[in-house]
Amino acid sequence: MNYASFLQYIQYEKRFSAHTVKAYQSDIAQFVHYLKEQYETEDLVQVNPAIVRSWLVSLMQENITARSIQRKITALKSMYRYFLKEGKIATNPVARIQAPKMPTRLPEFVEKERMDLLFSTDAFPNNYEGIRDQLILEIFYATGMRLSELVNLKTEDVDLSRNTLKVLGKRNKERIIPFGNRLASLIRNYIEEKKKSVSGEESKWLLVTAKSKQLYSKLVFRIVRHYLSAVTTQGKKSPHVLRHTFATHMLNNGADLNAIKELLGHANLAATQVYTHNSIEKLKNIYKQAHPRA
Repeated sequence: MNYASFLQYIQYEKRFSAHTVKAYQSDIAQFVHYLKEQYETEDLVQVNPAIVRSWLVSLMQENITARSIQRKITALKSMYRYFLKEGKIATNPVARIQAPKMPTRLPEFVEKERMDLLFSTDAFPNNYEGIRDQLILEIFYATGMRLSELVNLKTEDVDLSRNTLKVLGKRNKERIIPFGNRLASLIRNYIEEKKKSVSGEESKWLLVTAKSKQLYSKLVFRIVRHYLSAVTTQGKKSPHVLRHTFATHMLNNGADLNAIKELLGHANLAATQVYTHNSIEKLKNIYKQAHPRA
């Protein structure tokens, strides 16, 4: 059975990101190749749970990571749910398949004192790039938005009368993120500097190069890594680490977990609960340092 209709369904109806569609396409194509090699068929309708389990075993024998295997199983489950809904199969062969559990990894974040140090120094040059780069880091830390969300911010998405940013997140879900007066002041300063310093036609994008081109992800990644290197020696220094830092600091300062979930644009609370582990680890350390019998 051809799975092209499923890919069209998740792209145009479910509005999955281009990255997710491409990943699902690759995973399903790999499964079809396995069917052809091991069972001499490409018919997805004839698949049963035993075949799916045998594919899982082959992936594990190839030392494919648990995270990758989970994504591949998710792709198959999604496709077969679609086939079931369309009446192309009677039962979902992946419904009861359990992917291997991933080891729990706590999100890396930057300590508050180090973030304070970053923004209290003269690390940012007093020119267009320096003002823009500071705004990039401040937006990540003040809002917790994703890298893709930041580079796709338009000037019209900024409401300085209400101190809010409109963000288009995963699966094209729109959300509104509030921000404080400090970030509002930085945005105003940046917009003024952009008018004076940026050459070329005026861009619809909020954050641009000196030639008015939309920022690209690799450049933003390099900017973040460069400035975080000045205040921390930890291994990971990325926009996603700043997203984790935002969430962890919010939780440590008493923010409601559901509120953090909405600000981050998570689909469910389980994705947000990982940040509670960091808070528990912090409490453990405080306990060990402070309690006489710890």
